[in-house]
Amino acid sequence: MAEVNANNNYDASGIKVLEGLEAVRKRPGMYIGSTGKQGLHHLVYEIVDNSVDEALMNVCKNIDVIIEKGDVVTVIDDGRGIPTGIHSSYNKSAAEIAMTKLHAGGKFDDSNYKVSGGLHGVGLSVVNALSEWLKVKIYRGGEIHEQTYHRGVPEEDLKVTGKTKRTGTTITFKPDAEIFSELEFSYSTLKHRLQELAYLNKGLRISLKDERPEQPEYEEYKYDGGIVEYVTHLNMGKTPLTEGLIYFEKETEACEIECAIQYTDSYTESLFSYANNINTMEGGMHVNGFKSALTRSINAYARKYNFLKENEDNLSGEDIREGITAIISVKLKNPEFEGQTKTKLGNPEVRGVVDTVVADNITAYLEEHPSDSKNLMEKAVLATRARAAAKKAKELIRRKSALETAALPGKLADCSDRDPANCEIYIVEGDSAGGSAKQGRDPRTQAILPLRGKILNVEKARLDRILNTDTIRSMITAFGTGITEEFDITKARYHKIVIMTDADVDGSHIRTLLLTFFYRYMPGLIDNGYVYIAQPPLYKVQKGKELRYCYTDEQLEEIYAELGREKTELQRYKGLGEMNSEQLWETTMNPENRTLLRVKVEDAIEADRICSVLMGDQVQPRKDFITDNAAKVINLDI
Repeated sequence: MAEVNANNNYDASGIKVLEGLEAVRKRPGMYIGSTGKQGLHHLVYEIVDNSVDEALMNVCKNIDVIIEKGDVVTVIDDGRGIPTGIHSSYNKSAAEIAMTKLHAGGKFDDSNYKVSGGLHGVGLSVVNALSEWLKVKIYRGGEIHEQTYHRGVPEEDLKVTGKTKRTGTTITFKPDAEIFSELEFSYSTLKHRLQELAYLNKGLRISLKDERPEQPEYEEYKYDGGIVEYVTHLNMGKTPLTEGLIYFEKETEACEIECAIQYTDSYTESLFSYANNINTMEGGMHVNGFKSALTRSINAYARKYNFLKENEDNLSGEDIREGITAIISVKLKNPEFEGQTKTKLGNPEVRGVVDTVVADNITAYLEEHPSDSKNLMEKAVLATRARAAAKKAKELIRRKSALETAALPGKLADCSDRDPANCEIYIVEGDSAGGSAKQGRDPRTQAILPLRGKILNVEKARLDRILNTDTIRSMITAFGTGITEEFDITKARYHKIVIMTDADVDGSHIRTLLLTFFYRYMPGLIDNGYVYIAQPPLYKVQKGKELRYCYTDEQLEEIYAELGREKTELQRYKGLGEMNSEQLWETTMNPENRTLLRVKVEDAIEADRICSVLMGDQVQPRKDFITDNAAKVINLDI
């Protein structure tokens, strides 16, 4: 801890003024969330969002993103181009002001942008501040203007370098290694976000090119159907309950509303919301308005046409949304987000507007499509009955959990430490592996829960059936958090939940089933970083007294190159049960030696879609997905 002035003097000399963009470089996390991968990619999003704002004004049709060698990124648009005239207050070009001043931009003047995702006006200047270098090229007024910056400081004034007939802005930047812990851009991460933006802005063409590999990768997105095509994409692998989609859009004084809905025979709810193209993962007023209108409209229809009897309670919102896939997108002039991360919309006026528009359109659809409406009503009624059964099962689990240790699953070998932060539980495939793990573990901090066979595929079952499955109930009881709306991360009995399965096809399937269950019913475990995948070795190599373990084929070849193949004994582990307790401890469970992969969900929408495709009933979408992605797999055992 730094030494404090003995006299405790706190005067004017103790006030530090951070000039220009120095504040951004001093505290980058305040502006981009982190200096890891998330913050690195946020730089690209800030620039692309500015180009999308031009598209919202109908002055931009094309956006191209290029990842160049050395992880340099270029973003090109055909918008109006950043203004290049001299700003009267600063006697510098407007472009330089946008590049070097926080909260300087066209987003604060309603005449420039009708709506904008770049609410805080810090996008370009923050990217500039956190880049080793940045070059801007502006096509405007028949001229090409260029300027280069080094860590936010201009190397020269904006200058004219040629003539042009086009308009738009091109920005090329290299993230600063002094700021970021990781400098490698993820093609897949950028691809998902750019595709999302193309869906949300129908008719806008967005491309992504990765020039780093020997064979460059390229994707181009343009969806004239917008979010209707988005919902169809998300429902790949699901069976629709309606012939078409429910779609409507309306412009009011408060905001523009666009909504696409489709019901399927699945048992999960997939509701995704946006405000000015920003994924509001925590919802907000637009989501509240949508939910209340949907619940009210469907209950009114159910009572009008006797799907509900007079003495029956209304259908709950949860039951009504079973199997729904919906996109609700609003665009408004002055969005109020909670914090720079912009994950929850706070504008109270939006709720009432969305409520009215959704109610009017849902009611009209139900009246005009009686066959579809009947399917939706019957599904909601069945969901209500299943929920009642699930409630009884939950109460049974809660009663058992209240007894604490006495109620823990019989096969669970618990640990003695009672501080969850020190504790970890291994979910192990089979009794034989469970026996080795129990003998080899550290009983103070490591618990073992063996599972018998494959767990239920929760993508194909309602909650009542899920809760009546012994293996799943054992996990819920052992973890202590509860599930669905009752989930409480503070009650977790372990801060590490480690999936430890065989390195074969069956092991991979069990791991996928477990991850699907966690993602659908206990997502807080993943969000809080509690879920891990163990990495058992594939091979044991022994030559004389020299003993090595290999986790990949590449490592095996490296060891052969070092030790030679002659008189070398090789054992291929087909399952965890083939290892004795000492080997399992040393290779897979010893915190000093083991390798654990933490499970993350960086793109919840894409994860939702992939879960549905891989674990759903439809075979052809699953075949198509595997065929399209087989060549991209890095490690089949992860």
